[in-house]
Amino acid sequence: CRLHRNQVPTSIGMGCRVPAESGVTFDRNTQSTFKGAGRTCNSCHTAGGTTAGKLPDGSTIPSLNNAAAIFPRYNIRQARVLVLADQVHNCVAGALQGTPPAHDSVEMVNLISYLSSLSQGKPLHMGGKPE
Repeated sequence: CRLHRNQVPTSIGMGCRVPAESGVTFDRNTQSTFKGAGRTCNSCHTAGGTTAGKLPDGSTIPSLNNAAAIFPRYNIRQARVLVLADQVHNCVAGALQGTPPAHDSVEMVNLISYLSSLSQGKPLHMGGKPE
């Protein structure tokens, strides 16, 4: 999936609203399950990921405000380096028990664009800690 420079703002906005025709209706104000178990992105990442959230088990997770600035990063459990799209895939498949968008899909590009917009102005710190 390729975006032209003038499409980036639209992609960021669409990261909050993956097109309905994909069968996914993610946005921070409505409910999207990625065809999963009824949980949504907002179930864990409250306020569109701009504040700390909670996992289904009740444990606290950091906001997504610097998510794009800390990837790629090494994942000990998977024993490999992950890029941000891998983490989105893991969240959708794991916590949401849904079907993740393909890495090269418009939906994934839009989600990554949105997450990148949250990190705008943050220093790059690959492998750093989430804020």
